[in-house]
Amino acid sequence: MGIKDCYAAIPREWKFPKVILYLFGIELVFEIAALALFGIAEPDLYRTSLWQEGSDHGWNSNPNSIIYAYANYRPVHTPLPWSQFVTHYNVIISVVALFLLLCKGIMYICNIFRPLLSTLIHAALVVLFAVSIHAQSASDMSDPEHPQPGAPWYITRSCGAPVKPRLQGYCKQAKASFAIAILLCALFSVYLVLSIWSLLAPAGAAIRHRKLSTASSSDAEAQAQRPWEMTQVLPPPTPGTTGGLKSPMTPRTTAFNTLSGKMGGAKGKKKMGILGKGKGKEVVRGPDGKVPLRHHISMGDQVYEGPSGNST
Repeated sequence: MGIKDCYAAIPREWKFPKVILYLFGIELVFEIAALALFGIAEPDLYRTSLWQEGSDHGWNSNPNSIIYAYANYRPVHTPLPWSQFVTHYNVIISVVALFLLLCKGIMYICNIFRPLLSTLIHAALVVLFAVSIHAQSASDMSDPEHPQPGAPWYITRSCGAPVKPRLQGYCKQAKASFAIAILLCALFSVYLVLSIWSLLAPAGAAIRHRKLSTASSSDAEAQAQRPWEMTQVLPPPTPGTTGGLKSPMTPRTTAFNTLSGKMGGAKGKKKMGILGKGKGKEVVRGPDGKVPLRHHISMGDQVYEGPSGNST
């Protein structure tokens, strides 16, 4: 089995193409929401405030521990859910996912968005958003007196009292960011399942479908070229015949016809004795009845009087 056979055995058609279009629309809504939520949180709109709020209630470590670590020249360790890395990472993956959505839509319209390519793209997106979910829900064990073994308090607890009123909106926004990351990861998992399902078509069926498509395209090309070949076999019409072109008339032919007419007229005039350059002027002849040579060249207003006379 050669490389061409292996390539032909890869399915290229979606089992549910309309479902892919619906998923594109759902993904667009989710991507816009994710980009808005993650972009608003950049760079530190509420992260440190929520961290401090949890510390005030004894739910997690204190953000001032970083300052103490710097002052005592100790290693600084920021808990993952409160680090700036998570904020930057969420913005980056949301932009990348939206860009890939635009590319997927264009490729689908151009009929080049194949299940194999979709499998690679969505497998990578599932990994990216799984990392985001893990980072947002990571534990905070940096303070032994106030450990946080699970997800941060804004995910596991209510955003109402005893949370300060000014932070309740930020708490809900952080919850929404975590929820949209889960939804996108689940959506990309659906993409991945559909892609793998489309790839699991029988190899023989894919090869037969490819051969039928190639045969049908070859027949269509032969049908389109057949009239052209018939017209090429027919000889061109002969000029001057019925259905053909008229006899061609070139400038050279016209000039020869004109010269032939002038020469014929000149011979007739010579016989009549009326050759001359000017209008109404009679040609003077010699005693033998012939025109002298210099009269052919130029005489102006001179008149020939005879072989021995002077001309005036």
